[in-house]
Amino acid sequence: MREDTETNATETELKAGNRGRWRTVWDWVKAPLLAILIALAIHQFLFEQFYVDGQSMDRTLANGERLLVDRIPYYFGIPSRGDIIVFQSPFGDDWVKRVIGLPGDTVQIYDGKLILDGKVIREPFIDGPMDPTRNFGPITVPAGELFVMGDNRNISEDSRVIGPINISSVIGRVDVIFWPLDKFQVIGASQEHYFPQGLVKK
Repeated sequence: MREDTETNATETELKAGNRGRWRTVWDWVKAPLLAILIALAIHQFLFEQFYVDGQSMDRTLANGERLLVDRIPYYFGIPSRGDIIVFQSPFGDDWVKRVIGLPGDTVQIYDGKLILDGKVIREPFIDGPMDPTRNFGPITVPAGELFVMGDNRNISEDSRVIGPINISSVIGRVDVIFWPLDKFQVIGASQEHYFPQGLVKK
């Protein structure tokens, strides 16, 4: 009888020892696992990194620059005119462009000028004057869509080529240029001042 008691006691101690070892292993694994899960959640739902490939957003964004893109603003509303956004193009790759027209806006390019709802818009951010022979529109942006253009207008493929984009294709707003370090710049909503009451009479 005593031998059985000793055997049971030994088994209990072994089980307790195993539980203690697993608890120690879990304590070591738990912190990095949680960190990975949090990082994945942030990447999936809040922020994402992209890099600029090409010259279509010169001079605002340069080829090779790395961007932090913020998903949060568009959980609460649609992009604003002037926002620089990353979206999935109809070809399946990710493009970065500036929002020019919102649903219901009438957009026209005439004689090298952007005309929004019949009024000329000054665009100090574009990379030189637009080609005056490359006229477009007018077009009214459909519900649920955006009219986007690159700041380097004369080489950019944008809504003048692919048409307005669906708002559901927008990934997020470009908030920060974070690399290279000497080009660090906070962008975010600072671009909106180009358009809000930026409708300028002809």
